[in-house]
Amino acid sequence: MTARQILQKFWGYDSFRPMQEEIVSAALEGKDVLAILPTGGGKSVCFQVPALMNKGLALVVTPLIALMKDQVQNLQSRGIKAIAVHAGMTRREVDLALNNAAYGDYKFLYLSPERLGTDLFKSYLDILDISFVVVDEAHCISQWGYDFRPDYLRIGDLRKLCSAPVIALTATATPEVAQDIMDRLSLSGREFVLLKSGFERDNLSYIVRNCADKRGQLLNICNGVPGSGIVYLRHRSGCEETAAFLKSNGVEASFYHAGLGSFERTKRQEAWKKGEIRVMVCTNAFGMGIDKPDVRFVVHSDLPDSPEAYFQEAGRAGRDGRHSYAVLLWNDKDKRRLAQLQQLSFPPLEYIADIYQKLHIHYGIIYDTGGGRSLKFDEEEFCRHFSLERARVRYALKYLERSEHISFSEEVDIPTRVKIRIERNALYEVELPDNSLPRLLEVLMRSYTGLFSYPVPIDEERVAASCGYSVPQLRQNLFRLSVEHVIDYVPAARSSVILLYHDRIVPGNLDLQPKKYEFLRNNSLKRMEAVLEYASQGEECRSVFLLRYFGQKESRKCGVCDVCRHRKNAVAELRRRLDED
Repeated sequence: MTARQILQKFWGYDSFRPMQEEIVSAALEGKDVLAILPTGGGKSVCFQVPALMNKGLALVVTPLIALMKDQVQNLQSRGIKAIAVHAGMTRREVDLALNNAAYGDYKFLYLSPERLGTDLFKSYLDILDISFVVVDEAHCISQWGYDFRPDYLRIGDLRKLCSAPVIALTATATPEVAQDIMDRLSLSGREFVLLKSGFERDNLSYIVRNCADKRGQLLNICNGVPGSGIVYLRHRSGCEETAAFLKSNGVEASFYHAGLGSFERTKRQEAWKKGEIRVMVCTNAFGMGIDKPDVRFVVHSDLPDSPEAYFQEAGRAGRDGRHSYAVLLWNDKDKRRLAQLQQLSFPPLEYIADIYQKLHIHYGIIYDTGGGRSLKFDEEEFCRHFSLERARVRYALKYLERSEHISFSEEVDIPTRVKIRIERNALYEVELPDNSLPRLLEVLMRSYTGLFSYPVPIDEERVAASCGYSVPQLRQNLFRLSVEHVIDYVPAARSSVILLYHDRIVPGNLDLQPKKYEFLRNNSLKRMEAVLEYASQGEECRSVFLLRYFGQKESRKCGVCDVCRHRKNAVAELRRRLDED
């Protein structure tokens, strides 16, 4: 089958979007490809189509567990075999998933970057028939990038062991970042091709408003622009309060942030996609990978950390090509908050070293031990125990990750696990208090293997639907079976996970790489200054400003941003006065 036939068969499209076909063709020729496409440009198709045309398994490295799960589910719904390995899974679960990927005729294995360096994954490399190494969110491999992840550097080590061509993709890369990505991945001797789409969004109006009453402005936008919208704020409490404000003023709104449980997040996301919720007020935990083309407005009610983050999030508006708005609301308070955040994001190296030691003390890990341990991390308990400020601790842990001492995955969903305690032959003789419980056991045994040997993670929504339950009813019945000693039931949980890369180091010997610290802090400061310049300047077309930041030196004025419209109005007013004279 040709690439277009694959596209038609699995996605129902007759033709590719701009630049997609060139990327697919380069990948099929065996070239290493760096593809830079704007948000909504259809990056996933660029690696999924060639992977389906080649023999073997595409290894997809991505840092976003929610996006990983969403893409796996999307592929499975199209009849394509895909599987994921990420933080929060036990060693046995990872082993089983990798075994399935190796021997189960799968086409896609999604992997979080911290798994690349594990001995378990490396032990499977010889038997995984890898057709492509796909690097999603490729800017994460660059220390110049706004979202650098040290675990991504392991992809370079993988390339020494795996000869498959690379398809690297990102929506946000300055020229320096693009070159750094290619330098870090150019280990195979193959030609590396940079394919970059234009970043113009002719249908998107960039609007900036300096205002004291942000909620009043937001309400005006919701009432004045028909259709679906996203409102981004920095803090969870602000999301909840703003959603309540909009609802009290007649706007069908809800909130979304990482503090909600997995089931509730999925429920709200689906309701928004279906149009049952018109406006989603959220942190940046929402929106990545969600295919909703008819978003009419995206509002940032807090200044973003960087132009990269803003461009990616704003780009979720108008993916269907219809006129839409990207609005930034700000005032002088935001400038002060952003400066405070910049300072908070880089706590002193002495503080970071102290957090490293306290982390080991908290888990009773003595010197020269602990390497390779995975810790279920309760941030609130840790901070309470040592009387620490949560935000500073979080940024200290993030820098410990950047300096390659730990891997820190915030608020990972750990699924419900079930193990049947009674032998299979004796199971049918057990008297149960409810006639629906045997049906539940039957569904579990039919859906999952290994239930009699070890706790198996289950998909609550799938099992509940098969049994005709709601998810709360399923949880109640699982609990009842555990009370009857028929099963071991470990309810779903949500926790941060820390992986220790090495044994505990004595104070004074911990290398926190001061040069890297200064480099990252200076880069972060430059991004903050670029955001402030974007918000405060009123002379240059907003689109031209953003495109220039990403290295597109020649671009036309958009004609629809607030700066262009103001200039048009000023010219029209001048002409009117001249005509009157």
